[in-house]
Amino acid sequence: MTEEQTNILDQLEAVRAEALEALRGAKDENDLLAWRARYLGKAAPVMAAFQQLRNAAPDLRPLIGQKANEVKNALEAALTEFGEQVKQARLRASLAGDKLDVTLPGRQPERGRLHPTTQTLREIYRIFAEMGFQVFQSTEVELDEINYGKLNFPLHHPARDMQDTFFTTDPDVLLRTHTSPGQYHAMRHFHPEPIRVILPGMCYRYEQVTYRSEIQFNQVELLVVGENVTFGDLIGTLEDFVHRMFTPDTHIRLRPNYFPFTEPSAEMDVECFICGGKGCQVCKHSGWLEILGCGMVHPNVLRNGGYDPEKYSGFAAGMGPERITMLKHHITDIRYFWGNDLRFLQQF
Repeated sequence: MTEEQTNILDQLEAVRAEALEALRGAKDENDLLAWRARYLGKAAPVMAAFQQLRNAAPDLRPLIGQKANEVKNALEAALTEFGEQVKQARLRASLAGDKLDVTLPGRQPERGRLHPTTQTLREIYRIFAEMGFQVFQSTEVELDEINYGKLNFPLHHPARDMQDTFFTTDPDVLLRTHTSPGQYHAMRHFHPEPIRVILPGMCYRYEQVTYRSEIQFNQVELLVVGENVTFGDLIGTLEDFVHRMFTPDTHIRLRPNYFPFTEPSAEMDVECFICGGKGCQVCKHSGWLEILGCGMVHPNVLRNGGYDPEKYSGFAAGMGPERITMLKHHITDIRYFWGNDLRFLQQF
């Protein structure tokens, strides 16, 4: 072996010894990264040996290449072995230094719960199911003719104004402002059989949002159609519902009102539970809170639904579950239902 070959091989062996000695002084992963860059990086002596092969004499290339590979593989193996030792040492130090009580119970996942309005809706379904009613659902997007025309709203009625209704780009299509269009759909579906249904769903009105009104809200429609249905049947049904929903001694009152799709019409109020009838901002200082509107189905609506008003009669009512929930739980602001505040929702 020539002197030149001996020098090159000795240099590579010296690099291996120096690298292994430096590796034993590494204390953490940062030291390992720095060591790798110095001894196995592109500018490392071992890597430089590979680059010098092209300039070496032909008889030197096999020896230099073999020795360089040997040193490179040895350094990589040492790095892997020592890196695992550093990792285990760090883990042992962490376990020794960090206080970990394995006897403590794990973190339990939070259980979900039904929205307070959903709870009220289910209670409404249960009560009316016990009275023999079934649930009938209709669409939230309606034709103007069904939302208003089939329900006896004249063309000049202010409810048709765009300031009260969300219209789509098609002026004949809108988001329903009440669940009453479901009356028309139900009558067309069940005709000519008698009807006893509730129609729940979301409604939309272009109104100012306040503590007692929202632009979207749930509503439950009540519809009964048959022979010899009277206003007394309406009052008895609603009284029974209120007493089951609240308490048997809940005070209620009916006030005459006007709705295009019922005649005669009335509103039902419940004594405000929040102020006990003394008056507050929720009940507009009247001591009473309206929970529904009602009345006998107008002959024109019966006729539009396919029923002969000379033979059939019926009654209808529309109630707001959010308003009922406010009464049951003494809630003073209807906006809480849509705020997604867990501090509020987790109380129910």
